[in-house]
Amino acid sequence: MKIVVIGGSGRVGGNVVRRLAENGHDAVPASPSTGVDTITGEGLAEVMDGADAVVDVSNAPVWEDDAVKEFFVTSSRNLLEAERAAGVGHHLAVSIVGCDRLPDSGYLRAKVAQEAAIAEGGVPYTILRATQFFEFLAQIVESGAEDGGVRLPTGLMQLVAADDVAATVAELATGAPVGGHVELGGPEKLGIDAWGRRLFAATGDERAVVGDPEARYFGTALTGGELTTADGARIGATGFDAWFAAHQEAGRR
Repeated sequence: MKIVVIGGSGRVGGNVVRRLAENGHDAVPASPSTGVDTITGEGLAEVMDGADAVVDVSNAPVWEDDAVKEFFVTSSRNLLEAERAAGVGHHLAVSIVGCDRLPDSGYLRAKVAQEAAIAEGGVPYTILRATQFFEFLAQIVESGAEDGGVRLPTGLMQLVAADDVAATVAELATGAPVGGHVELGGPEKLGIDAWGRRLFAATGDERAVVGDPEARYFGTALTGGELTTADGARIGATGFDAWFAAHQEAGRR
């Protein structure tokens, strides 16, 4: 199969390209650096020629609410138009678990709008909703830094390894479109504050972590399990300890 990977030079995209190629597929990374721009449309017709499936793991280069929505919607619509013209049979995009349950977040509202554009786009599709990545845990924890400690929400989070996300994307891309959502999460559901303590115990960081039910997750209030998967979701194989050990080993190379 020829599978075009939009965002194929990124963390997850590069992993997906490698996995697909190892399984004998013609995996084509596509991004502005390879001459493919989903906003201007440059290179889309050429890269879609002969494609069986398209995987979209791209991320927005902007964060302001209106701008990030404009990016995801415009990018998806341009992709889908090019896919229809080329006769592509499967569009797979990565979204976020809980995006439809946290409307106060502009970024998550943008992902909901992207999902709607895909559902209306006229190409058979699969949307993989994944939970937050282990790879962003340190950034999440540091967002709560104050007065020599860290204050974090107690709302649940179900961190998953980016490698497990890539493996799931590669599998789904070579299968039949599901016409809806597939959820993927990590093997543990812990409060964000508990994840912070877990990280600090592993790194030797002696700062105190304070759990605060009123603390915000990047400006959004968490009241329950919005960031966790529902029954029937796929569960990644990599737990925190295995991920952290591999992360440390990679850092020494």
